[in-house]
Amino acid sequence: MDEVRPLALPYTGPMSLLESTPDSPPPAAPVVSDASAASDATPRPAVPGAPDASYAPPMVAIRGLTKFFGQMCAVNQLNLDIPAGTMYGFVGPNGAGKTTTLSMVTGLLKPDAGGVWVKGIDVWSNLAQVKAKIGILPDRLRLFDRLSGQELLTYTGLLRGMDKATIAQRSADLLNALGLIDDARKAVADYSAGMTKKIGLACAVLHAPDLLVLDEPFEAIDPVSARAIADILGGFVHDGGTVILSSHVMDTVQRLCDHVAIIAHGTLLAAGTVAQVAGGVDLETRFIQLVGGGPSVGELSWLRPS
Repeated sequence: MDEVRPLALPYTGPMSLLESTPDSPPPAAPVVSDASAASDATPRPAVPGAPDASYAPPMVAIRGLTKFFGQMCAVNQLNLDIPAGTMYGFVGPNGAGKTTTLSMVTGLLKPDAGGVWVKGIDVWSNLAQVKAKIGILPDRLRLFDRLSGQELLTYTGLLRGMDKATIAQRSADLLNALGLIDDARKAVADYSAGMTKKIGLACAVLHAPDLLVLDEPFEAIDPVSARAIADILGGFVHDGGTVILSSHVMDTVQRLCDHVAIIAHGTLLAAGTVAQVAGGVDLETRFIQLVGGGPSVGELSWLRPS
């Protein structure tokens, strides 16, 4: 049987990593907005067009990004600009290709085609230089959990080439801000899921990066800590930093983010400001319109208290 792949977005840039160089700027930015389709519930692919004049120069430029796992296309010729100084939501259903895309953006996974530029620097031609500008909170985070929280931050800072005095000061600030100061000497293996998420975030921001890439940063976080994290991220963006935030909770994305991209089956469906993409309805409704309502679930008559 012939192989079936998702519909690809038009792309005229370099389709091989070998064709891109750190000195060659990325192709013209496709700015995708599906807001004009707000009254049409039929999902449609985002159409690349000319850059929107309201966009700031991109912190991240993604061109033709493609990744296969065997015969499965996980990310299909993705084109996207992420402006500097924004909180950018990156959302999609389970298996949409979000984590795969973010792994390629941050240099954790090599794409099969296309390229990524961070602050105009080609990621795969200057990997160490780009990674120094990025802080990452990945999905299914694994840490050196036999270290205490304080030791983990110190170790992370030393790996980043920071001096010990700066590490000590910033670690104390972060442990305080995230409510971990009383558990700083406890082994990370003994932390709760929420505490582990918070110490992972502290490690991600310790070196004061230009770009934060956070996969489900509010998962397992209590409301008080969630407010503190939101304030930290808001201050970071206000001062010129950029956050890419992946989440399944549309209310969180709509409340915190100023831009959002929606993908499904590895293909970009819509991108732009939250208001543009939502198109006059709440973001969750728009998300369901674009990706579909999922399988129909019949009445589970047996699922009743006896």
